[in-house]
Amino acid sequence: MPDTDTLRARNHAFWTQAAPGWIRHADRQDEAGQPLGAAAMDWLRPKPGERILDVGCGCGGTTAELAAAAGPDGETVGVDLAEPMVTAARQRFPRDRHPGLRFVTADIETVEAVTGAPFDAVFSRMALMLLADPVAGCTTIRRSLRRGGRLAATVFRDGAANPWLAAATLGAASHVGPLPPLPMGDEPGPFAFADPGRVKRILTTAGFDAIMVQPHDVTLNAPDEGEVVAEWLIEMGPAGAAYRASAPPSRAAARAAAARLFERFREPGAGYRFPAGIWLVTAGAAP
Repeated sequence: MPDTDTLRARNHAFWTQAAPGWIRHADRQDEAGQPLGAAAMDWLRPKPGERILDVGCGCGGTTAELAAAAGPDGETVGVDLAEPMVTAARQRFPRDRHPGLRFVTADIETVEAVTGAPFDAVFSRMALMLLADPVAGCTTIRRSLRRGGRLAATVFRDGAANPWLAAATLGAASHVGPLPPLPMGDEPGPFAFADPGRVKRILTTAGFDAIMVQPHDVTLNAPDEGEVVAEWLIEMGPAGAAYRASAPPSRAAARAAAARLFERFREPGAGYRFPAGIWLVTAGAAP
């Protein structure tokens, strides 16, 4: 396994290259991806006036949802590694219309605490599994919480519980240029937190208590538009940068190949139904 500095540099490069796809599909991702974070939102139950941190905020949709719950007397901060996504989040949710909402660019693995700490609560949708050094990242999260604060996050379980997740990359791979290295074992990636025992060990080491890891099964819905759905999922994944750099005929072939692999998740006339197996991870900051 590469050392932490190598993994961290790889993360920076990957998310900088991936950002244009996430920005382009931000509205679709907010809507279709909502079930991936719903269990954490429900558990966290943000209260009016609270100060909330959104880790891995991307283009800001979840942060805006948290800010709406915290109300005008609260404050919500979204933090992400990718500067282009943070810039997009600020443009999508400007301060003059969302005064209690701020976005910062930071690597939570290397800062002492997130700007604005301490927070009452931390939310994270499908981001903790992507950390190069999850103990360091979760330790920063713990330091950014007030005593007695709470954490609610979601991460993917294993590949068998998410059978569609690799299809976009597999479909596109032979039609576009070279792809970045795919994660192995515990390297940052969609299934790095598949083992609930590992999740608990990481959070315990980071200083959390009352840790629970619970399975949830959700469904992501997408319209009955095969190539549109294929492009969305290709651009959000490891093949996104290579896809965008390819010639139009190659992009068309990649979309068609991915759409064929997605066919088993399609209900004709109704749309695509992608089953997702996730962990709801909850914990407290020891008082």
